[in-house]
Amino acid sequence: MQSISIIIPTYNEANGINRLISYLQKHGGDSIKEIIVSDGGSVDDTISIAAAAGAITTLSPYQGRAAQMNHGATLATGSVFYFVHADTFPPVTYASDILSAINKGYAFGRYRTKFDSNKKILLFNAWFTRFDLFICYGGDQTLFMQRSLFDQISGFNGSMRIMEDYDIVTRAKATGARYKIFSSTALISARKYDTNSWLRVQTANYEIIRMYKKGATQEAMAKRYKKLLNYR
Repeated sequence: MQSISIIIPTYNEANGINRLISYLQKHGGDSIKEIIVSDGGSVDDTISIAAAAGAITTLSPYQGRAAQMNHGATLATGSVFYFVHADTFPPVTYASDILSAINKGYAFGRYRTKFDSNKKILLFNAWFTRFDLFICYGGDQTLFMQRSLFDQISGFNGSMRIMEDYDIVTRAKATGARYKIFSSTALISARKYDTNSWLRVQTANYEIIRMYKKGATQEAMAKRYKKLLNYR
């Protein structure tokens, strides 16, 4: 029987981590093996709040989502890994969606996007996430992956500080594994757009993807992204 291990990378997410864990527990049912919070050295109460909410908590030896998610995966016992960002809420049907996809032969996949914002221009961004495009490989839409496929491709590239989600999806697709894009949506925080204009965020995303495809270093991309955006 398939079981799901949820892995959440965190850094200073004390304000929202309890709500997310409670939501995942409420709607996950018996198919959820565990919820693992892999923290990157938060200086707030993220870890203690997550533990009190019932999650397995661990301090990753390395900071950064890729390294933290890999570290969380080392503790996971489920046959399916489900990577969820701390500011994202999948549909209430997420567990049955994932298990149904696995049973139909899909090895990994994601949801479409819905932003927690009334800004109409964000509907434009969300609409494109129904397509299998490179620009839609980001981890905001959550990512499920069979443990066997994760092991086959050696997980995330732990040295990456940025674009790690695009990288793992690209490598997973290269194996020929089937990729599922659900018709339903994950609710994604628009906080990046709240502190930057829509155009500024799109410009930053475009430039980082361009740098990535040209082989820029992780340090150069992370430094440039931080300079382009006012975001945590």
